[in-house]
Amino acid sequence: MPSLVFHPNYDIPLPDGHRFPATKFSRLMANLDKNGLLDRFDIHQPEPAMARDLAITQHPDYIDAIANGTLAAEQIRVLGLNWSEVLARRSFLAVNGTLLAARHALLTGLACHAAGGTHHAHYDYGAGFCVFNDLAYAATSLCNEGAVKSVLIIDCDVHQGDGTARILENDDRVFTCSMHCRTNYPARKATSNLDVEIEKGTSDDGYITIVRDTLAHLDETGVRPDLVLYDAGVDVHANDRLGYLEMTNDGIMARDKAIIGHFRERDIPVVTVIGGGYGTDQDEVAARHSIVFSAALAFA
Repeated sequence: MPSLVFHPNYDIPLPDGHRFPATKFSRLMANLDKNGLLDRFDIHQPEPAMARDLAITQHPDYIDAIANGTLAAEQIRVLGLNWSEVLARRSFLAVNGTLLAARHALLTGLACHAAGGTHHAHYDYGAGFCVFNDLAYAATSLCNEGAVKSVLIIDCDVHQGDGTARILENDDRVFTCSMHCRTNYPARKATSNLDVEIEKGTSDDGYITIVRDTLAHLDETGVRPDLVLYDAGVDVHANDRLGYLEMTNDGIMARDKAIIGHFRERDIPVVTVIGGGYGTDQDEVAARHSIVFSAALAFA
């Protein structure tokens, strides 16, 4: 039975009309429950990350500012989220949620985190609704402790994983692969180990071809990690508020099955995180996020 990591304190209190769907995490769990999927997972809750541990990928001063609410106005503007005690608490929980899911994936082969994918968080600041970078933190933690020798981060959020790329740019234990829309946030892209830029308006068939070609390229170039962290962002959907692609639910399912299946067939553990997904109907966004959990169960 695959593991699922979640905490009831993941939702964020935000004003009406805010672009970030603040309650999509609890709505995702409700969707999985309603559709009979939740009982097919072994559910775990993370403990908050300790500041001293998180400092392997985040600046201690920035960690302190999040913990104590001392962010400058410009930092809040770039982050896109107003500070609150709830935001601080969930940020320390969620970053450890991905690490916990990764630990379970190493034990069972597959685990899913009902949050995560905060790939715009940089070493000393947050951006694009991302406070701490869970992908960089989980990968670095596991490598440092010797649980793995190499990690592949494969990021299919519609936006480039710029924070992840910059935090890990000098760590050759972690291979960063970002498949993202060329003409989308951030304006100034970072340099991942492999960047695959997708043209605005790309739909299911074109996207899946790019995914399969990318997976083949990773094989051909000898990328064989001990663990895969998969950011299954659904902001590639045609109805997403912040995406410029034309994917459908069926296309997202095909993408998720292609990626998870590719690595599970090679007996490589996979942990999934939900990444971005935006819209005015938060239940619709949560339903899109549920797709990767259905896809994962096909390989459980």
